[in-house]
Amino acid sequence: MNWIAAQIKWIMLVSGVLTCTLVYAAIAPQAALNSLFGDSLEGQLSEIIVRNWGALITLVGAMQIYGAFNHLNRSLIVFISIVSKLTFVSLVLIYGRQYLGQAGIAVVIDLVIVGLFVGYLLGDRPKIPN
Repeated sequence: MNWIAAQIKWIMLVSGVLTCTLVYAAIAPQAALNSLFGDSLEGQLSEIIVRNWGALITLVGAMQIYGAFNHLNRSLIVFISIVSKLTFVSLVLIYGRQYLGQAGIAVVIDLVIVGLFVGYLLGDRPKIPN
């Protein structure tokens, strides 16, 4: 876990940049859905929801990039990122197994990032003197 703490800046930068690619969903929601899930949604409501989803995910990525350079807020940002990524993974595994063929790469990448972030939080806990 010392390795993770030593490299957390770069881990957060890479994760943040990858996560920010979901800005694509805010700009072109149907294309993003087709690219990520191999499917689409119809109607104005789907446009609103998918664009909002893309914007929120992009904000999480931007927070990760910010947290890479701001140690004071890093643990909170890592925790929020873990919750966000585990929510996505859980929803795909519970409700969207049919999309795993297309979204499986995103699920695996998010799980790897979650593992690294959990390792960071466990290794970055304050030491309690005996």
